[in-house]
Amino acid sequence: MPTININRKVFERYVGKKLSTEKLKDRISYLGTDLEDVNDEEIVVEIFPDRPDMLSVQGFARAFSSFIGLKTGLRHYKVEHSNEKMIVDKSVANVRPYTACAIVKDMRFDDEKIKEVIDIQEKLHITYGRHRKKIAIGIYPFEKIKTPITFLAQNPKDIIFQPLEFPKKINALQILKQHPAGKEYGHLLEGKEMFPVFRDANGEVLSVPPIINSHRTGKISEKTRDVFIECSGFDLRVLEKCLNIIVCALYEMGGKIYSMDLSYGNKKQVTPDLKPEEMKVDIDYVNKWLGLNLNESEIKKLFERMGYGYRNKKALIPAYRADIIHQVDLAEDIAIAYGYENFEAVIPQVATIAEENKFEIFKSKIAHLLVGLNFLETSTYNLANKEVQCKKMNAEIALISLANSISSDYNVLRAWVIPSLIEILSNNKHHEYPQKIFTIGTIFKQNNKFETNIEENERLAVAVASEKTDYTEIKQVLDYLFRSLDLKYEIKEAEHSSFIEGRVARVNAKGKNVAYIGEINPQVIENWELETPVTAFELNLTELFEVI
Repeated sequence: MPTININRKVFERYVGKKLSTEKLKDRISYLGTDLEDVNDEEIVVEIFPDRPDMLSVQGFARAFSSFIGLKTGLRHYKVEHSNEKMIVDKSVANVRPYTACAIVKDMRFDDEKIKEVIDIQEKLHITYGRHRKKIAIGIYPFEKIKTPITFLAQNPKDIIFQPLEFPKKINALQILKQHPAGKEYGHLLEGKEMFPVFRDANGEVLSVPPIINSHRTGKISEKTRDVFIECSGFDLRVLEKCLNIIVCALYEMGGKIYSMDLSYGNKKQVTPDLKPEEMKVDIDYVNKWLGLNLNESEIKKLFERMGYGYRNKKALIPAYRADIIHQVDLAEDIAIAYGYENFEAVIPQVATIAEENKFEIFKSKIAHLLVGLNFLETSTYNLANKEVQCKKMNAEIALISLANSISSDYNVLRAWVIPSLIEILSNNKHHEYPQKIFTIGTIFKQNNKFETNIEENERLAVAVASEKTDYTEIKQVLDYLFRSLDLKYEIKEAEHSSFIEGRVARVNAKGKNVAYIGEINPQVIENWELETPVTAFELNLTELFEVI
């Protein structure tokens, strides 16, 4: 989790009140953060990943001042229209298709504020932006830029400029090899024939996201008064949230927010949009989850202590909050405002003898066996999207869609686990081979026999990526697992479009089909832009456990 080091005097100025060290320690610890240190000069806090809006001193002070009852309720941020334009060219569609932009004027920068801006940018890059893969952020002195700005994709050899803190002009390909940022983040553009680039109306390069800004147009200083901010990536909603976090912090530094007109061909977009989102509050649900009996008036006051508004039984969610997607998130914030120290500890009227779940013991044994074969265990998400589960895997599989997805990256429940491993291999092409990984996770499929109409199974997926891997190698791994479980199995010829024809099989144990195994189809390898053959199998641990 990211740690922020906050100047105490600056923090107290934004909060609007000085508190004793003991009071700060007490209140910060109950805000939903992990306090590491408080002294006369500095506050060191670990911020949980679900609150990127608190990664700046402005955001943290905003949340804290509401929490202690000093500046409660929904903050309002005025956004004026600048009439400045951003043209998003269709050439970026397959490279980095979206951007969200804004202008903040009348800033008064000094060394401390410049450091704060750089800190929030880097903290958001690392956390919310997943090391720039999901989001790349650029902040520029607007006085050096002529609008309209264009976001397009070009041959990297044609993108020539002086990168930030570099002595000369070089092209974008050379940046990947010569500039420190290019070496660190170059893998995000590796294999791309075209690179994304921001250019102003004079053709000046502003940046090549997600790598580096221009030294001429991408470096703010104490002389800078107006800044242009852009966030680029693959999900417009996520980019808008990131932009909101940044502009709200700059507003509280004293800036004035101006929107920009974004042109996606015939589609028009205006960013930022700082209007609060509305979510209906289920008071009975909240009370049930928290074990309380709060009335609407009490809930309204608790919401206000967490920086929300409340109207007509709806929570007004601040535009910078990226973590509120369900009633349970509202309940969590109400619990924080109520005070965890105020909950009454109750011993349940049940006596039980603790015992480790036998299925968990079984999964742990499987994991230990694979680790013994030098496989690395990975953690993967239960949520995915159709492109990952089907299109890139050259397969058609029935998927369960989410009713209220907030991200196109995660809008279905996954139906199988091998795609999650292939995605990890695709994201780690810059590491040495062979790569041997596995994961144990849940899959979901439609089944009307269950109360929820959804059946859940635990699956094991194992994958090997190397120049020499083949069916024999992956079958040896499967053989080892079954021998260790003292269980016999049969191999039957099968067809599966994600695997090479004639090199894929169905695994049967005691009359139950429990796995697919084989060599991944070259078309799938190409879809994921992998550079080596991949072999894999996926084993239904739920059914295998029943067999045993």
